[in-house]
Formats: sequence, structure tokens, C-alpha cells
Amino acid sequence: MSSLTRRRRREDRGRPGRGRWRAAAQPVRRRAGTLKRAGKPVRPRSMGGTSMDGRWKALAVLATARLSLGFQFQSIASVSTRLIEDLGLAYVDLGFLIGLYVLPGVILALPGGALGQRFGDKRVVMTGLALMTGGGVLAGLAEDYATLVAGRLLSGVGGVLLNVLMAKMVTDWFAGREIVLAMALFVNSFPVGIGLALLVLGLLTGAGAAWPVGLYVSAATAAAAFLLLALAYRRHPNDRSGATSAGTVISGHEIILVSLAGMMWGLYNGAFGIMLGFAPLFLISSGFNPGQAGALVGTTTWLMVASGQIGGLAAQRWGRPRLLLLTGTLAWGIGMLLLPSAEPVSTLLTIGLLMGLPVGVIMSLPAAVLRPGSRALGMGIFYTWLYAGQSGLPPAAGWLQDLSGNPATSLYFAGSSLLTIPLLYASFVLRSAKRQLPA
Repeated sequence: MSSLTRRRRREDRGRPGRGRWRAAAQPVRRRAGTLKRAGKPVRPRSMGGTSMDGRWKALAVLATARLSLGFQFQSIASVSTRLIEDLGLAYVDLGFLIGLYVLPGVILALPGGALGQRFGDKRVVMTGLALMTGGGVLAGLAEDYATLVAGRLLSGVGGVLLNVLMAKMVTDWFAGREIVLAMALFVNSFPVGIGLALLVLGLLTGAGAAWPVGLYVSAATAAAAFLLLALAYRRHPNDRSGATSAGTVISGHEIILVSLAGMMWGLYNGAFGIMLGFAPLFLISSGFNPGQAGALVGTTTWLMVASGQIGGLAAQRWGRPRLLLLTGTLAWGIGMLLLPSAEPVSTLLTIGLLMGLPVGVIMSLPAAVLRPGSRALGMGIFYTWLYAGQSGLPPAAGWLQDLSGNPATSLYFAGSSLLTIPLLYASFVLRSAKRQLPA
């Protein structure tokens, strides 16, 4: 072989597109979620931990940890009989303790989002679980009402931090991909936690356990969630502490849209609180005994949990989130308006089968309007509206019922509130279509 031939071959090997370098010079194209090089599929990388397996594992960890929130929320109500007997509490005191768990959210939801942006989501959520654990222990040690209030308040502050930032963490993992289904699964962890508390603490109380035992168990569930998050959850790339770039500043357009979404969620949860608190009273006034009334409303709640999963799966498979939202809210609202004059069993069971359909849709709306850098503050705004509706609508319904003296008034109020959700959704759709978010 001549020296000229050898020189030419060396030059060819250094040129893109020749010999073994040909494949390296060809562009990588993403097509339908698959990487392709030279026409051949290549196994996709996890892209910073956002692979399909990583996303669903993160959701499983977050939803399981969030069971502790529903469990601890229900703990006071589940031990209420012994609590009233031992501490001599009035029913108004008991009601205040139950509501105190969500009341801090009206003030702390937005600062909670800012804390996540400043110190990191996982770190702040674990702080919230530590506060829930400490608050549960303090409440269990209480020998007077003031200490019980302090423990409940401390737990509620921790619950706010957990609730706001866990929703943001799920949004990070699923924004643009199965977000409705993911949110439906995530949100329903709260009522499942309530159901577990009803079962476990009911058995403990029935076995003669003192009321502090139930509160200690609720603290233990929060401690278990803390360990689960510490050992099994890997942070998302958008879980950043100390972020101060321009992309982290929330715009006025985002504030308006996420506020509309938050109003919908606040009305939904406020109406749910009214149904849980006042539908049994209406049923009892209509001739049901307390056990029958509680069982019927409880069955409706479990049907709601199931329909929430159905709504998430339907949105994932067939789309049509608007149809799911309108069907669920209109059916529930009209059902509440008709309940005083309709057959109550079939009406409530029908409500339960349909009222969960919009859950994932509403919870997915912030992901559609918030940029990654503004999600922490945006979810704080979203949850501020949630807590406002959750803590404000049931007392308003009670006040109206006291004024009217009619046990159906609260149901009319809940139904009317639910019928405003489609109007807010229409405003959300129109505003989001008028203006694109900044890149």
C-alpha cells in the first residue's frame, strides 16, 4: 500500500460521514417519545429521573405518604366520644378542633409554596411531616383543651406544607403526561386515609382504647410517611432550593388562571364538606336513624373515590376533560338541589357515582398554566383558594340553615355553589386561549 493511499484513508476516517464515523454525525430525532438514530430505535434514557417507571414510583410514594394527612384529619372525629367524656368538651369545641386542621391553610398555603421554592420541595414536605408527628404526640399528651388545640394547630401547619408541595411535586412528574389520571390517584389518597382512620381508630375505640391512643397512632402514620419519603423518594429536577431566576417569578396571567382553578377546587371541597356535615342531619330529619344516615353518606363518599379513578382513567384513555368536569359538577349540583324532594337513597348513590369525575381534571389545571419555575408559588395560590372554600363554605351553610330553620337550606346552598364551577371553568378556558404563557 502506497503512502498516498494510507494518507487518504487516515483523512477519510477523520471526516464526518465516512466509515465508522458516519452514524455519529447523524442527528438524533425524537419522534413519538422514541429516540432514533440512523433510522433505528434507541432505548430512551430517564432524562433526569423522569422515566415512566420513575414517575409512577414517585406517585406511589407521594400518594402513600399522603394517606397520613387524611388519617390525621379524621383522628379527632374518630375518638370524639371519649374525648368529650374525658375533657368535658362541648360540640362546638369539637367542631373547632376538626376545622382547625385546615384553617391554617388560608394563611400559610402561599408562604408554604414560597418555602418550597426557597428550600426545596422534599425538604419542606419532610418538615411538614415532622410537624404532623410532633403535633399528634402533643395532642395525645394533652390534659386540657388548650394543649389539645396547640397540638392540632401544629399538625395542621404541617399538613398545609405537605398538601401544597406534594401537589406541586406530582405536577412536576406528570405535567403534559397522564396528569389527570395521576392527580385523580393522588387526590383520592386523602379520603382513603380518612377511611383507614375510621376503620382502625374505630376498632381501637371499640376495644376500649383511650382517646390519646388514636392520636398517637395518627402521629405514627406521619412518622412512617416521613421515613418513606426519606428512603424511597428521589427528587425531581425541578425540585430546586434557592431558585431566584426570572423564570421563578409568577406572572399576573398565571395568577388569574390558577386562581380560577383554585376557586373551582375550593367550591368543590367546600360543597363536599357541606354534604358530609349536613346531609346526615337532613336524612335524620327525614326519618332515617343516625346509623342509616351515616352509612348512606359514607357509601356515597366511597363511590366518589371510585368515580374519581374512573374519571382519571377516562381522561387518560379518551380525553374529553371538559365533558368529565361538566358531567360531574352539574350532576352533583342538580342532585343536591333535588335531594330534599327526591328519593334520597338513589339520589345520593347517583351523586356518588358521578361527583368524582372532575377531580383529576380540576387538579390538572394548574399544570396547564404554570411554568416549572412558578409552580411552587402557583400551587400556593391554588391551595389558598382550596382552604378558603373548605373552611368558609360549611360555616356559611350552617349560618343560612340557622336563619331559615330548614334542614334542606344547606343542601340548596351546596348545589348552588357547585353550579358556579362550570362558569369558572368557561372563564378559565377563554382566558387561557387569549394569551400564551411566556416561554
